[in-house]
Amino acid sequence: MSTFGVILKEKRRAASLSQRQLAEKVGVDFSYISKLENDRLQAPAADTIARIAECVGCPVEDLLAAAKKMPAGLNDSLINEPTAVRFLQEASKMQLTPDEWQRLLGQLYGLREETE
Repeated sequence: MSTFGVILKEKRRAASLSQRQLAEKVGVDFSYISKLENDRLQAPAADTIARIAECVGCPVEDLLAAAKKMPAGLNDSLINEPTAVRFLQEASKMQLTPDEWQRLLGQLYGLREETE
């Protein structure tokens, strides 16, 4: 399994950005990007990850998953809804495949379409 640093480096290179260019776009020192890519620092906060993802042109979920972090604000909305926590616990127990998660996401979108 690849680390956050390895995935970040792959995404940055795929976007044809140097560490300095990415650092400038994100608003951090280039040595910070170097340390992240070499796994000398823990993954940054979710909001910084979101800025990085935008700069390298990848879905924020890709980098959040690599960092094992949740999007900013998501924890608050889950804490206030016990059924959502139970849903995630049950889904986790089922050890869904990526394809099953994608199908479940499609069903979620369909849920709102049915009620409108």
